[in-house]
Amino acid sequence: MTSMQRLELRQGQTLTLTPQLLQSIKLLQLSHLELCAFVEAELERNPLLQQAEADSDELKSATTASGKAQAGSAAVMGRLFPAPPSRRREIAMAKGSGLSGGSLAADATDDVEATLVQGVSLAEHLEAQLDLATADPALRAIGHDIIRSLDDAGYLTEELDDVAQRLRCTIQEVEAALALVQNLDPAGIGARNLAECLSLQLNERGRLDEPMRILLSRLDLVAKRDFSALERLCAVDGDRIQAMVAEIRRLDPKPGLAFSAAAVDLLVPDVLVRPDSAGGFLVELNPETLPRILLDKSYYARVASATRSEADKSFLSDCLQTAHWLTRSLDQRATTILKVATAIVRHQEEFFRHGVSRLRPLTLHTVAEETGLHESTISRVTANKAFGTIRGTFSMKFCFGSGLAGEDGGEHSARSVQHRIRELIASEEPAQVLSDDAIAQKLKVDGIRIARRTVAKYREALRIPSSAERRAKGRHRRPF
Repeated sequence: MTSMQRLELRQGQTLTLTPQLLQSIKLLQLSHLELCAFVEAELERNPLLQQAEADSDELKSATTASGKAQAGSAAVMGRLFPAPPSRRREIAMAKGSGLSGGSLAADATDDVEATLVQGVSLAEHLEAQLDLATADPALRAIGHDIIRSLDDAGYLTEELDDVAQRLRCTIQEVEAALALVQNLDPAGIGARNLAECLSLQLNERGRLDEPMRILLSRLDLVAKRDFSALERLCAVDGDRIQAMVAEIRRLDPKPGLAFSAAAVDLLVPDVLVRPDSAGGFLVELNPETLPRILLDKSYYARVASATRSEADKSFLSDCLQTAHWLTRSLDQRATTILKVATAIVRHQEEFFRHGVSRLRPLTLHTVAEETGLHESTISRVTANKAFGTIRGTFSMKFCFGSGLAGEDGGEHSARSVQHRIRELIASEEPAQVLSDDAIAQKLKVDGIRIARRTVAKYREALRIPSSAERRAKGRHRRPF
């Protein structure tokens, strides 16, 4: 039996990812700075594109990315959702007392450390840990002074005797406060020299034995690569010396530089969210982040009429096609960002009004269903984008997160639960340190159903010591 071959004609739909479509997808996930660099490159390459001022007549009459985005934002700005009756009464009382809606929102408590995109300084990072490490006002005061005296690399360059004399305290109190600072994160902070910085890091890893102490005391020999002398001093063989030297080279000699201003990646807000007079929110694109470009059709008409060669015509046609594509892509990018941002603000209204404690669980799938976009598109839109609010600037990604079941059948955001755990530990009494199980029980009273191991996981993510460590540190607290 022989098989027969035949031709069949089938009709179907397929999506072809053209280079321009791929470039449009890439534009969605670009940050403000990356988008500006891309547009600048296109302006240099394409003579038909022109950068325009925001108030120019050409920009108002031409088809531009910024024009359509601003028009789109004006169309949906308005009040997104009505205020509840209680909120309307609150606004009415505020107007009667001369307060504004912004003042009411600014007075609400918030987890500034978690919501601000701008990086936390080294001093803020250490002082927050120090306040949890001890309740002794003397040690806190001296510790805060030491923290503010650290240089950018995290070293204490001032002599302890000078610190004691300046603060009018004993040298023993300064040494105790310095020991607390040196136990904070990052390891190696508060050291007075390189050897002490490396010792603190090795001690945290449990690697500071006697041979390593001797090696750190002779870093001059390490710099000279005099391994034979180090073998004699440390009383170990050559292989061990090589391993020890390799280990200290993997350490961070300047742990404080991770918090320097140069290392902070500030986000420019792409979307502005502000309360309106009726208790809702206005959501609009930040005009400072919108590229202002236009297609110079008059220049194209002059050049096209004078073009004779096929190569010049082909180049001009490509420039025209690219210019049309770029303006449409930037329009679509702006519209998509605004649509997604509006959906996020609608779901997280209580967060924008009251702070991180009211953050709700939110997934990409939820926003995708509401906006009619794919989850991958939502992910690209929210990447490297930020909200600008009266509370500060924070990433769009911050509004997303998993949830925990509540006793009333609702859900609580993981970030809001972490915020509550931090509050409980910060307010605990020195004599009544809360265990993870006790925290879980208190959260259950608040309507949050959570296991002890989940509390431990969140506490470790917040870099908060365990109850045993906090209790041990509390025993060493002494009055001023």
